[in-house]
Amino acid sequence: MPPTSNPTLRQRRFGAELRKLRERAGLTATGAAKLLGVNQARVSMIETGRTPISADRVRSMANVYDCSDDRLIDALVAMTGRRTRGWWEEYREHLPAALIDLAELEHHATALRAALIVHIPALLQTTDHARTLFQQVAPPMRQYEIEHRLTLRIKRQGVLHRKDPPSYAAIIHETALRMGFGGPAVTLGQLKHLIDMSELPNATVRVVPFGTDHFPTTGQSFDYVEGPVPQLDTVQLDNHHGACEFLDAEAQLSKYRSVLDRMESCALSPAKSRDFIHRLIRET
Repeated sequence: MPPTSNPTLRQRRFGAELRKLRERAGLTATGAAKLLGVNQARVSMIETGRTPISADRVRSMANVYDCSDDRLIDALVAMTGRRTRGWWEEYREHLPAALIDLAELEHHATALRAALIVHIPALLQTTDHARTLFQQVAPPMRQYEIEHRLTLRIKRQGVLHRKDPPSYAAIIHETALRMGFGGPAVTLGQLKHLIDMSELPNATVRVVPFGTDHFPTTGQSFDYVEGPVPQLDTVQLDNHHGACEFLDAEAQLSKYRSVLDRMESCALSPAKSRDFIHRLIRET
């Protein structure tokens, strides 16, 4: 299969995981190439995600690297071949690559967790709420930029409604619920939508109210995207202009898992969270 000059996040992650396996085995790229019967440049191309490889090649590399984690190997095998030509590809010429990578990341996720302080989670936003956010960012966007981002965001939400949806858990601070973007009508529609989404069998919405004794946070909203194995999890730090940052180092993943667990400990239960949102609806 021919190489690619612009690998996606998924392709780069695939290569990076193979590099980690090689490094854990104490092999240099040159040493690995010799054992695999290829040149060093080939190994480098694979590890940067620029060269698609077969499932058999992945298993050969895992064997050379003394990797005995069958679940990880199977997960990497599932990532072989050329990238998925999903619906998000139609936006590649119009939006930052990071936003396209995010849509693909969510498509392949086994579970999604979100923690937000000021904003409603992207996958739970109404069209009117999302449009208001894009219209108010600074510096301002052109109208066509807003529409491209808006339609991408709404299409991303389809992951929660497909036949085999990932589980989704959102922790939302009361601040986000009271921001009032777009005025009372938009706010009311957004709050009612949160109630509807919280009733999906695969979704959980929990609220952290003002006055909570403790509120562990990094100070930034983030999404935790679970892969088929923990090693393939990803943390995504959001930015409305598309400058998403993706974190996958083991220490970073452990840190954000801990933050999520601690935030859940101070959030209301799903049932009490729905009651809380209903109370805000009556106040709006």
